[in-house]
Amino acid sequence: MMTMKMIKKAITLSLGLVMMGGTASFAQSLADAKKAMDAEQYQKAGAMLKTLVSTQGTKGENFFNLGEVYLRTDDIDSARAVFTKGIAADAKYALNYVGLGHADLKSGNPTSAKTNFDKALQLGTKDYQTYLAIGRAYTDQAKPDYAAALPNLQKAEELDAKDKDAETFLALGDFYAMQTKNTEAYPMYLRALDINPTLNRAHVQIGRMYKMAFAYPEAEAELKKATESDPNYGPAYRELAENEMRWALADPKNAPAKRAEALANMKKYLDLTDKSFESRLRYAQFLFYADDFATLEKEVANLHAEANNPKEFVVIRMRGYSAIENKNFEQGLKYMNELFARKQDESRIVGGDYLYLGKALAATGNDSLALVNVVKAVSMDSTKVDALAEIGKKLYDAKNYVKAADAYRTVVKSNSKSPSIAMNYFYLGLADYYNYAYANQANKNPDRSILVEADNAFAKVTELAPDYEISYLQRARVNKLLDAKDNGETPKGLAVPYYEKYVELVTVTKPEKAAANAKSLVDAYNNLGAYAAPTDKEKAKEYFNKVLAIDPTNATATDNLKFLNGTPAPAPAKKAPIKK
Repeated sequence: MMTMKMIKKAITLSLGLVMMGGTASFAQSLADAKKAMDAEQYQKAGAMLKTLVSTQGTKGENFFNLGEVYLRTDDIDSARAVFTKGIAADAKYALNYVGLGHADLKSGNPTSAKTNFDKALQLGTKDYQTYLAIGRAYTDQAKPDYAAALPNLQKAEELDAKDKDAETFLALGDFYAMQTKNTEAYPMYLRALDINPTLNRAHVQIGRMYKMAFAYPEAEAELKKATESDPNYGPAYRELAENEMRWALADPKNAPAKRAEALANMKKYLDLTDKSFESRLRYAQFLFYADDFATLEKEVANLHAEANNPKEFVVIRMRGYSAIENKNFEQGLKYMNELFARKQDESRIVGGDYLYLGKALAATGNDSLALVNVVKAVSMDSTKVDALAEIGKKLYDAKNYVKAADAYRTVVKSNSKSPSIAMNYFYLGLADYYNYAYANQANKNPDRSILVEADNAFAKVTELAPDYEISYLQRARVNKLLDAKDNGETPKGLAVPYYEKYVELVTVTKPEKAAANAKSLVDAYNNLGAYAAPTDKEKAKEYFNKVLAIDPTNATATDNLKFLNGTPAPAPAKKAPIKK
């Protein structure tokens, strides 16, 4: 029979086991939540931490980690609210003040951040984790404050005198790697791995350094150490995917295989990160950079951010872009209009947004507005210039020569390094030539400056592509109009050297081109004959006879030869058609 003393002892032991079990369960749950956060399983981590906050509501560490989840998903308001509750629950736990300072930094308020960091340090001046969290907060910004971060990270290392926490060296490694100081970063990551060989984040960060240094095989090898250590560690697959995509761009021969591997690894990353909004958004952005617009359009169709989340702007953008790339222009136009209607995000509009809006407008028949928007895109980002050239060509083909010239004028001014620059100058010259010629034919007295610009454009073509014979022919036609404009009935033969150069290129330099250029040769010889006739009849006859050798029934050459041979002049000719 148990005595009362024995019963009390049994009860005491039982309570001790319960208490120990409860503490172990809490510690294990918090560790699991941190592990999920590190693996970028933010929904999972958030759910676990919300439970801990509810069941262990006096422990400030629970609130701090839940706030960190919100910060990592850019929900700053929720993060600030959780840190504030954490301070109320455990006023002596310093890191929730650090969390508030971190939120302040993300909100662009460094003064308030410093105040909160100082409050944290008043509570934890000897706690390395306080300095570590402050240092990380300063680096976790769109524009990191390295000068403020370093002394805090160094103080954390100093206070962690026995080097027990790998996170200190991981943070120092990140600090240097973010500044591309790989020589300093690498040993920090190795020290972190010495302390904790299972720290997969260190392998991922080393792999990322290799990737940024274009050492793709080395990056792959390092990242695979993480996947071999933990096949379910999502961030390693994301980095593998991004490494393989860069590798594909650098190695066209193996690009299809590498691109396929990249997409497979990014899909694996999505599957391993509980398909939260954040991981799906990252997957969608990767699909965009991989030019997989068919999959992207399906992925973003049902991707929605929480109310007032600024990332909804990014989702709408990708909906618009993918719809337009997939030729769903009407739907794409609706999305782009929705994007531009978000006044709260007006400052986030980029050149690409104007570009895709312009593409959608052009495809739905609104060329004028398309031109306005693509010009705006190019003014913001000159690399978009080829899209403006496409708009210009469409306008040119539609015989809207005034607006085509406007487009090409912007094109040639925006990007002189474009590989298509010679052709862009060529179409600028053509658009100006036809603009002037048709206006002149209609007796609208067009401005001479149009011809001057056309002449300069074709001159640029002959400079950039001296063997492109058509540019000399077109320059001759422009100068013929200039001659008529400036000299009337007594032309000075401004077009002659360009007609002569054209003839030389297609009959002497590359005679094999003569047959394909027969019609233009007839035009050149007839004009050369006409210019020669007043001063050199024999030379003129030679040119007209060359015309008849190509086109025996050509009326212009026949009539002019009759005149040169003494036959009465023919009836006045009709106004010459505009040459194509």
